[in-house]
Amino acid sequence: MAKCKVSDVCGSCKYIGKPYELQLAEKMHYIEELFGKYTNVNFIIPCSEPYYYRNKVNFPFKRVRGGAIIYGTYEAGSHRIVERDKCMIENKKAQEIAATIRDIAKKRKMSIYDERTGIGLLRRVLIRVSETTGQIMVVIVTGQKYFVGKTDFIKELRTRHPEITTILTNLNERRDSMILGSMTKKEYGKGYIEDIILGKKFRISPESFFQVNTKQAELLYTEAMFMSGIMKYDKVLDCYCGTGTISCIAAALSDNVTGVELNPHAVADAVINAKKNKIEGVRFVQADATEYMTEAAREGIRYDVVIMDPPRAGSTERFIHACTGMAPKTVVYISCNPDTLMRDALLFFKLGYEMQELTPVDMFPWTDDIECVAVFRRRNP
Repeated sequence: MAKCKVSDVCGSCKYIGKPYELQLAEKMHYIEELFGKYTNVNFIIPCSEPYYYRNKVNFPFKRVRGGAIIYGTYEAGSHRIVERDKCMIENKKAQEIAATIRDIAKKRKMSIYDERTGIGLLRRVLIRVSETTGQIMVVIVTGQKYFVGKTDFIKELRTRHPEITTILTNLNERRDSMILGSMTKKEYGKGYIEDIILGKKFRISPESFFQVNTKQAELLYTEAMFMSGIMKYDKVLDCYCGTGTISCIAAALSDNVTGVELNPHAVADAVINAKKNKIEGVRFVQADATEYMTEAAREGIRYDVVIMDPPRAGSTERFIHACTGMAPKTVVYISCNPDTLMRDALLFFKLGYEMQELTPVDMFPWTDDIECVAVFRRRNP
């Protein structure tokens, strides 16, 4: 069992250093206690490779007293950076690249962003790695507009890591916790990477959402499709569709799939992904999913199956009312937060839906996070 020197301070990995079977048992127990009286809970799907699985990492940088440059992750509930030379859940190559960026910044005496003053150049780095294609994206986030020495910096980074396939810079002058600002510029390569899930290749831009554990995502989506019961002639609506991953996978079961996403960058990627994979019968709409469903219900448009994959905060009452207003026979809810899933499930119950079954998936080993797939069926359709 691997151990981590800073896990107590970092707070991310509750189970690190303990038997993997223990965390599976405790997560399964938690889900059964939360949902057992409402539905059938299937056994948790384990992760076959529970270390170094995070394909997306971001590291804030800071100059500390004495002039040293540190990077790492924020301590839970704070903005104190926990410095560490090794993380048991983050991609190894991403960690190597971050260390190199720190060394280059030190060598070139680069100014480091100060959260208190809002002054400084190097703010953080975002790295995405695809183990299926070998492609690597590096986004250098700066706190000021002029990146003095940028050409030489990128040249040295590429020399030391020729495996990097694309490099971008992003200007973030915001004074909040947002990782990326609104201005992104391609410096080298295509400006995106590609990953493969269930035999389909997906384009991923810096701003786009994509599951951080690719191998588990395959199991998650396979389970979701199996539980959904989607038939060839069902009309399917994929809300919060991101880069179109679920939409494209669902299109193998149905000839009529619509993906709705508010982020324009993600929608652009989704359209390209469908074309690259030669997927027909799927379309993408840039819109707020709640507004889209509200208008659809008003116009008498119905969907047989609605798939939703909301953020950790869960869905909203307006969204759920809009969803049930279209009277779909099935709602597939993919959740990364069992507590908000339970909260939202209670509203679905009130609006005429029953949770038929639920499957937990260990997407984030060693942490106490749990991904779940729940299927709701309309009563007396």
